[in-house]
Amino acid sequence: MNTTGFSSSRIERMRRVLSGHVERKEMPGLVWLVSHHDHVHVETLGNLSFGHPGVMKRDTIFRIASLSKVITAVAAMILIEECKLRFDDSIELWLPELANRRVLKSISSQPDDTVPALRAITVRDLLTYRMGFGSVMAMPDTYPIQRLIREYGIGGDGPRLPSQLPTADEWLKRLGSLPWLAQPGERWLYHVSGDVLGVLVARVSGMSLGRFMRERIFDPLGMKDTAFHTPTEKIGRLPAVYFFNRQTNTLDLFDDQASSSWQVEPPFESGGGGLVSTIEDYFALCSMLLNKGRHGREQIISRAAVELMTSDHVTARQRADSEIFFGTHSSWGLGLAVDISRAETFHNPGRFGWNGGFGTTAYTDPAHEMVGILFTQRMMESPEPPRVFTDFWTLAYGAID
Repeated sequence: MNTTGFSSSRIERMRRVLSGHVERKEMPGLVWLVSHHDHVHVETLGNLSFGHPGVMKRDTIFRIASLSKVITAVAAMILIEECKLRFDDSIELWLPELANRRVLKSISSQPDDTVPALRAITVRDLLTYRMGFGSVMAMPDTYPIQRLIREYGIGGDGPRLPSQLPTADEWLKRLGSLPWLAQPGERWLYHVSGDVLGVLVARVSGMSLGRFMRERIFDPLGMKDTAFHTPTEKIGRLPAVYFFNRQTNTLDLFDDQASSSWQVEPPFESGGGGLVSTIEDYFALCSMLLNKGRHGREQIISRAAVELMTSDHVTARQRADSEIFFGTHSSWGLGLAVDISRAETFHNPGRFGWNGGFGTTAYTDPAHEMVGILFTQRMMESPEPPRVFTDFWTLAYGAID
């Protein structure tokens, strides 16, 4: 393996530390990649599941959860650059289910205790995750609205199985029947904007979200294994997913390979978290963004579009209200996080990317011409990065030669 561009001793340390997470049975296996300038280093560790003889490989297909959000934002930027969407247009023409919003007087209000929205939701609101609805970061049933969100299957409380989702039209209808949590543009709220953005891309393009992504992003980038489901002939490359059970202190199965919900096309192609991908497929996406929208002879989106996506679009107050996601070092661009200061050795202003709830993380650092990707299938327990993520990033930046 070519390690030019990296310290060989620190790559060995990286291998040793990450192997420890597998040896301690924190997860059955993982795949990691670091690129620096033109040099790429990839390693695989462990197995597809506990007790399974199949090993992790470079072409292992992972459920990438919220890393899907970055791809959905790129899809929207393509339509914006074709003038089929405009940032400050109301979305009501394409998504009439979300017209005439009502907004809760407070997060603790009953669902019928509302005021009218002060304005319509815009495309920009979706991309910046400030449309006024998203994850409620509180214990279940703390507020009345949480029960309805759960009953309607809206999401925002962690990754879901595709089989649990309604169709896109039914999902949007249910969402439109709920009151908003905040006025459009007022607060940054996680996740649901990504799903709405995916529905918007599908309706504006006149094709399914998966088909649009395939034709405009995946095929041009050579992302042959990225999709909203894993076909039968590839299912042997899909690992199991585990979650930590706090009651029993054990890792329990969330989705198995043999009976995976990702074996069939989902009723709803979730732009906020539904994709599967390989580490090399996702590296192609990250490399395109690092190269200001270009991949070989293909210009997927413009340099200006990438620069806008990776700029800070959230106010200091909005960041502070979502500190569990951003800490003090990060903010939000268009469909992805953007580092704005240093809190660890790996936080570098201008670095951008995101994490996925099924145990995936991918960031691009233009200042260092660097991409890092770590794929596991152990579910995150909170928005705060697990230790395997922070170990990976600390080691990756330390390995740059």
